Amino acid sequence: MSRDAGSPVSDAIDTAPPAGGRFVVGNAWDALDGVWPDLPPLVSVVVVHYRQQAELDRTLAALARQSYPAERLEVIVVDDGSPTPPTVPEGVRLIVQEDLGFRLSAARNVGVTASSGSVLCFVDADTSPEPDYVLRLTRLPALAPEAVTVGQRKHADFAGVLGGDGGVGGGVAVPVPVSEPVEVAGPSHELEQPRWLQQAYGWSADLLHADDRSYRHLIGAVTCCTRWFFDQVGGFDESFTSYGGEDWEWAHRAWLAGGVFAHVPGAVAWHDGPDWAGRATGAGGASAGSADSADPADSAPSAASAVAREDQEARRQAEKNGETLRLADLIAVRGSRGFGVRSRAVDVCVDLVAAVGTSISAGAAFVAVDSVLAAMPDVTVVVPDDVAPVFEADQRVRGRSSDAAAAALAGARVVVTLDGPVRVLPAVEAGGSDDARVQALAAAVGLGNDDARDLRTATDAVGVGSLGTLELADPSGRVLVTVESRRAALRARRWGAGVAFVSHRASVDWLTPVAGEPSVAAYLGGWG
Repeated sequence: MSRDAGSPVSDAIDTAPPAGGRFVVGNAWDALDGVWPDLPPLVSVVVVHYRQQAELDRTLAALARQSYPAERLEVIVVDDGSPTPPTVPEGVRLIVQEDLGFRLSAARNVGVTASSGSVLCFVDADTSPEPDYVLRLTRLPALAPEAVTVGQRKHADFAGVLGGDGGVGGGVAVPVPVSEPVEVAGPSHELEQPRWLQQAYGWSADLLHADDRSYRHLIGAVTCCTRWFFDQVGGFDESFTSYGGEDWEWAHRAWLAGGVFAHVPGAVAWHDGPDWAGRATGAGGASAGSADSADPADSAPSAASAVAREDQEARRQAEKNGETLRLADLIAVRGSRGFGVRSRAVDVCVDLVAAVGTSISAGAAFVAVDSVLAAMPDVTVVVPDDVAPVFEADQRVRGRSSDAAAAALAGARVVVTLDGPVRVLPAVEAGGSDDARVQALAAAVGLGNDDARDLRTATDAVGVGSLGTLELADPSGRVLVTVESRRAALRARRWGAGVAFVSHRASVDWLTPVAGEPSVAAYLGGWG
């Protein structure tokens, strides 16, 4: 179940969906609103632990109080090498893995391997679910096997270390008793929730309108999916050996594999302590060296405290930057990757295909590939092997038989297929002229499709919402380019073509076939 960074998403096992499973169009999980499975599936809850016995006790007590049928629920605790293994109640399975550093991904994978449920819930030891959590979070995956649901993670000061009720008594932390139900203790000791995450769930209608960057809204400690889909995606990336990022990397692969993302606000779990941003100062109140002090003698401690806080914040920011840079290399979608620096992962792959029994000349291939890269410099292009030497100096262009080409075609978010050499015409500059584009514009029909106004717009449009494939045709109706999302391609293999995503054909003015043997000099010089 392990996986290393850089492996293409095509490593997923391509098996048929479970019998009785349903599909939805695009990400429209609301089509299943109000529907419940006839038989509750066997659910495996994988709880990862490291040196948090008190928090684990609270979480296991909360799992024991679930409204989900007890005989259909199993709990597996995976300890990541704590100096002293945790104790768990009877009926909970404990697995201890060797202490080889931070191995959250490996622990989750070990838990899945040991589980027997058809639906998987991932919970951290310090995240305690309310009674209806499992029931609500597993509903969609039990119906639609591609569904990946995320609960609502709230935050509370169960340890009593951040002030408030737990801070009374001479400054001694007073933990909330494990016996107090989390649905009561949570609201009584609630901390501020991450505003950015709540806003994201709001504008996306609980991820109904998810897009290629919605992986950021899936939190590993409150995530659920089917075991079948987990196998399709592949396990958590075990090369993540420090805090953060492994859940977003997995979620992005899940999206590419055709996942249906849904936030379930009624599935509430309480995290003991603030979110990452709230841990910078480690408190909810003023520090001992507060700037409010009027005593000059306090100035030195205040200055020292300020420097210490700045150093701590700088270290935390460096850690966060490390996570962001790692993800930028693995998740190549815009908004996640660099603006100029290329990622290891391929976002869009353009495939130049010759018709059966024909070949593409070096000149025609150059015009086609150069015009594509001029329009989208960040894509990877696959060309027939016989013209690959023309592009030897450009690492963005790969011969079809190379391993790099196979990986790009298999793992890209979008594949753009050129039916023979096709030139992408540049946009008309204000006050300028481009005879080829003007001529094409004059003959074009059916214009005005926002999804097909240029190549980048087309690649951004597919795979989001219900549109899976976009065919771009010339004014005569001949399809020159097909833009297909990986999500749509995988869904078509599982459920049939044109079912889980729709396709659309648009007539465009900015594509033209490269006929015969073109004049490369005229193309480069701008007169043809």
